[in-house]
Amino acid sequence: MTAQIIDGKASAAQLRSRVAGHVAWLKQEHGITPGLAVVLVGDDPASEVYVRNKGRQTIEAGMNSLEHKLPTETSQADLLALIEQLNSDPDIHGVLVQLPLPSHLNGDLVLNAIDPAKDVDGFHISNVGLLGTGQNAMVPCTPLGCLMLLRSHLGDLSGLEAVVVGRSNIVGKPMAQLLLGDNCTVTIAHSRTRDLASICRRADILVAAVGRPEMIPGDWVKAGATVIDVGINRIARDGKQHLVGDVDFRSAAEVAGAITPVPGGVGPMTIACLLANTVTACCRAHRLSEPEGLTL
Repeated sequence: MTAQIIDGKASAAQLRSRVAGHVAWLKQEHGITPGLAVVLVGDDPASEVYVRNKGRQTIEAGMNSLEHKLPTETSQADLLALIEQLNSDPDIHGVLVQLPLPSHLNGDLVLNAIDPAKDVDGFHISNVGLLGTGQNAMVPCTPLGCLMLLRSHLGDLSGLEAVVVGRSNIVGKPMAQLLLGDNCTVTIAHSRTRDLASICRRADILVAAVGRPEMIPGDWVKAGATVIDVGINRIARDGKQHLVGDVDFRSAAEVAGAITPVPGGVGPMTIACLLANTVTACCRAHRLSEPEGLTL
């Protein structure tokens, strides 16, 4: 194995430390405590674990954490009423509705009901448009975390050829926008791309966000490339359950210059960036200078 392992846990710990430092400054100098409200509808086990981790890390960073757990049968009207209440609460700076939602709820309608200034997930159509036009947006947490890892490892990304495999609104599309913003030459590929292997082999930066376990083998990776594996898939192997990414880690690590592991790569950065976005939203709400190292 020749690739350098990009340690997402260590990077996330450093980011959380910067967040906590800025929260302490906000409290001491301005008497302000950033607040994050998370709304969970239903009892999806994975979502419950994720929300619990978000709440714990929010409190550890010195912020206020509010969790609203609603029953699966919650109506669209009741959910929108709660969001409106959170939008108008001056002590809440970030509002997040945990996905996926139960099937009877309109996800787009719900996400677009969140005040764009409090949309710390960066999913509101206004933030999507701002990001796409290079303006001051709330940036989706997972792509933001990926960009931070890339900048930390590579420094200046200008002129590098980047391939993003996956075109989701949550990761693939915003990831491409962020890479364009850092002056990469960007290709968005997906499951229907013709000769996907040859396109991946061109990439100096290969971001895998397609949601298929170990879809990208090592012989699709350019020698020395930096591989960011966003996928997190649970599979059975040798009679046990394993978490794997969208990249075949073992074969890719023999070719790549650097690679994120699964778990321990991109995942920890997602929640750390959520905390950073909440602090950024708080600073913007109070017309304070945005914290360095927490935003683009």
